[in-house]
Amino acid sequence: MSPATRFRLVALLAIVGLFVSLYMLLYHLGFYGALACGPGSCDVVQASKWAYFLGVPVSAWGLGWYAAVLVLAFLLQAGRPETGSAGRLLALAAIAGVAFSAYLTALELFVIHAICMWCVGSAVLSVLIFVLAAPWRAFRRGGALPS
Repeated sequence: MSPATRFRLVALLAIVGLFVSLYMLLYHLGFYGALACGPGSCDVVQASKWAYFLGVPVSAWGLGWYAAVLVLAFLLQAGRPETGSAGRLLALAAIAGVAFSAYLTALELFVIHAICMWCVGSAVLSVLIFVLAAPWRAFRRGGALPS
């Protein structure tokens, strides 16, 4: 898969993540009363003290993260080498996103004892972005990499 195709997919996943985060943030801010959750306990997770990180709703952090990933993916689609600044920033963002998603998933499983399907969906998106962003390529020496 060519780098341009990978970064288009990253952009698409980031757009989906923006919608998921916006949906969760609007719920968190009280714009509607019940989450469409399906199997899971979204209300329990969203009502927990863990729904905030540094005093800000986790969904707001997600919105910012997905927006940053989208901007970086667009920069990389414009032909910038993935071993440049934008590629390295995307790689760092992908690593941070997966790590934060793992932390939040662990909280759901072992502390809150409830699973939010929207949170799981966001975690899956962050893993897919991590795989496509290929951070191991961004920090490789020797310049551009083969597709």
